[in-house]
Amino acid sequence: MTNDLKKKKCVPCEGGVKPLHGEAIQTYMRELGGKWNLIGDKMIGKDFPCINFMHGMNLVNKVAALAEEEGHHPDVCISYTNVRIELFTHAIGGLSENDFILAAKIDDILEKRS
Repeated sequence: MTNDLKKKKCVPCEGGVKPLHGEAIQTYMRELGGKWNLIGDKMIGKDFPCINFMHGMNLVNKVAALAEEEGHHPDVCISYTNVRIELFTHAIGGLSENDFILAAKIDDILEKRS
């Protein structure tokens, strides 16, 4: 299912669009295969355990390059052996399809990490 999300491209969002709610969020969450956590119907997040600090930094650099390519940027928190990524669409104060597209693409590139 996330293959469909991975094939999509994030589209610019300058506001004026209502955030996703209810069943729409749940449908996208199912497409992510239970790999991300829903945070208060306004954000999704996921922890990525790392073997050391540099492994985490390499992970963040891959995500940063992808985010720039997609024009949609996550919040990232780096600790010694963990990277936390949170996604929501800042312009609308909640979730949009872009968040789920980027989450699926992040999972895809990080499944290939070494």
